[in-house]
Amino acid sequence: MWDEFKKFAFKGNVLDLAIGVIMGGAFGKIVTSVVNDLIMPVLGYLMAGMDFKEMKYVMSEAIMEGETVIRPEAAILYGNFIQNVVDFFIVALSIFLFIRLINKSKERLKKQEEPAPEPEAPAGPTQEELLTEIRDLLKEK
Repeated sequence: MWDEFKKFAFKGNVLDLAIGVIMGGAFGKIVTSVVNDLIMPVLGYLMAGMDFKEMKYVMSEAIMEGETVIRPEAAILYGNFIQNVVDFFIVALSIFLFIRLINKSKERLKKQEEPAPEPEAPAGPTQEELLTEIRDLLKEK
């Protein structure tokens, strides 16, 4: 069983998948930072200083007794949802552009690797043309 596991775990596809998952997680953190730290503040500024993280629909207020929260507020955090949707679209666009770039590169490499078509050899006379030529030469003699 151990040998089978080693064969499975160290196949190229499994290692490629593991590397892809790790890189995807790191890429996701970068995109989340771009959205949270660069894009959303600009959108908030353009929308009169609105902070998307604070956008919510409160269904019931929190009940407080002094500094102690008796019952927390029930709220729909739609601003956070908007932020996550923007995050998703940026990730999807980035992956689309990356895959498109890879496919274009593959096409270019494939075109470079294809051998140039060999020029066609000049077509010689057909059998009928040769027989006609022989007949004409025999007639002359």
